Amino acid sequence: MNEAARLTQELLNAGFTKRDVGEIIGRNPSLVSQFFTKGKGASYVEALRYAVQELQVGAATTVPELKAVAQPYVHRRTTRAGKTARVRTKDVVATPGRSTMARAAKQHIASGASRLRPVVENTAAAQGRIAFTVRAKKKDFLIDSGRWADSPGVRRNVVQRRDSTEERAYGNSVGPGLGEAGFDAREWKDRVDAHGGDVAAAVRAWMTETGRLVPGAQITHLEVRGWTPT
Repeated sequence: MNEAARLTQELLNAGFTKRDVGEIIGRNPSLVSQFFTKGKGASYVEALRYAVQELQVGAATTVPELKAVAQPYVHRRTTRAGKTARVRTKDVVATPGRSTMARAAKQHIASGASRLRPVVENTAAAQGRIAFTVRAKKKDFLIDSGRWADSPGVRRNVVQRRDSTEERAYGNSVGPGLGEAGFDAREWKDRVDAHGGDVAAAVRAWMTETGRLVPGAQITHLEVRGWTPT
């Protein structure tokens, strides 16, 4: 057990959960689990140490109090190039009245990706627009990346991953004179309803029907974004 895991265990022994620990250091609980399974967390040791010390003397006993103690000592890790590394955001992000977003990975997609449905439904109720990012095996995409036939009128945003998967964004933004960004959320709600509320299944079916994805291909990650045009 590394130092981050040992300090985390002290917080767990005190009755906190991994979700609580994630809140204290400003990260999600999956990273906290990786302190134990993958030896991660070295950059959070100082923050955790101060939180544990304050807890032991009774100076901070709640999650908000421990977070206030830990945050000044949370140091973002850097990449090999010396740049600040990206931090994985929460699975669901919402700004009331303006925008909302949800993500799902392979396991959640396999079980219906329930957290994605409210994004589509709420945006449809507000007569808004949606966009989504699909990640699948590169070989399963039928159109070469960056082609207009794959994503006409939108920024053809493609990210290639080391595991032979590719991320492609649909509906992000448009060029001058090409119309409004995004897809009509009401039309997509109808698609989702037709697939029993499974957003991933609706997206997969649309990509298959439009010749973008191999039939039966697996979507490994899916992000759905919704907003109300101003």
